Amino acid sequence: MKSPHSEICDTTERREQRVQVRNKISGEVGLSFGCTIEGDTVQVELPDGSLDSWPEDDCEMV
Repeated sequence: MKSPHSEICDTTERREQRVQVRNKISGEVGLSFGCTIEGDTVQVELPDGSLDSWPEDDCEMV
């Protein structure tokens, strides 16, 4: 079974589709736009247009 990070990254980068994601710690929701495999993070665009990077373990698909 794929980890959530892998599923998010596969969809975002390989299929070129942005995914709605939620930060399990803060509850923030945004759209994925990239991943860093080395750092195990997902790059997220928040509703206000700001950008953030969330650790893999804190990120889930909505």
